[in-house]
Amino acid sequence: MRLGGPIFAKTETPESWAEALAREGYRAAYCPLGPEADGGTVHAYAAAARKSDIVIAEVGAWGNPLSPDPATATAALDKCKAALALADRIGARCCVNIAGSRGRKWDGPDAADLTDETFDRIVATVRDIIDTVKPTRSFYTLETMPWMYPDSPDAYLRLITAIDRKAFAVHLDPVNLVCSPQRYFASRRLIEECFAKLGPHIRSCHAKDIRLGDKLTVHLDEVRPGQGGLDYPAFLRGLSRLDADVPLMLEHLPNEEEYRLAAAHIRAVAGREGIAL
Repeated sequence: MRLGGPIFAKTETPESWAEALAREGYRAAYCPLGPEADGGTVHAYAAAARKSDIVIAEVGAWGNPLSPDPATATAALDKCKAALALADRIGARCCVNIAGSRGRKWDGPDAADLTDETFDRIVATVRDIIDTVKPTRSFYTLETMPWMYPDSPDAYLRLITAIDRKAFAVHLDPVNLVCSPQRYFASRRLIEECFAKLGPHIRSCHAKDIRLGDKLTVHLDEVRPGQGGLDYPAFLRGLSRLDADVPLMLEHLPNEEEYRLAAAHIRAVAGREGIAL
């Protein structure tokens, strides 16, 4: 596996971008470009990544293709297609979005989100994205989520079967699947189930942690890796059995120092497990 995360240094060239990643000890990176980037720029960053042994993990396509507002849904769908096209051009392992919500908030919960009707709409949306772009080397993925599909390993398998496209794959964020005390205290079992059922399809993963509070009713808060209850030894063991280039990407931290602390924790766990990053 390859550890990666955002960089805070200002970089104006592909070479300085690669150097900034190397200074942090990262061997994987978020895509540094947007879909509007011209062919020459895309080629230059892809070449710099190859030269420096950096894997571009993912292109984010964050938006809501299921929005109840037609204009918002159309714009999000177009953004997904443009992001997948960029992922294919630059050689990123995947393009990632969430499935979307039928409620007011693009990534929030809604009573309709875990229904058969919404499942079918997700299938149609993902097929449209893939069939329009026709990627040849990258993949479209949906980040696992607590209150929308895919909300479990079995839900992801259902989507893989229903979508039935070779360019559809898995983006694993196990913290997002921890939505109850039952899953929190059994995170090892949850993680092992994810790898057993989804392992060959996983293109990228997110690294964060989660903490269960002691105030009623139930409070689950995202925290820095090492500050919560996620079974990181199980997570890293599962990743170590996959393709050696699978990225583990840090996210959602407020500053450079927090990212360095998170990376240090993951490297320490990996060292104890005899796992190379």
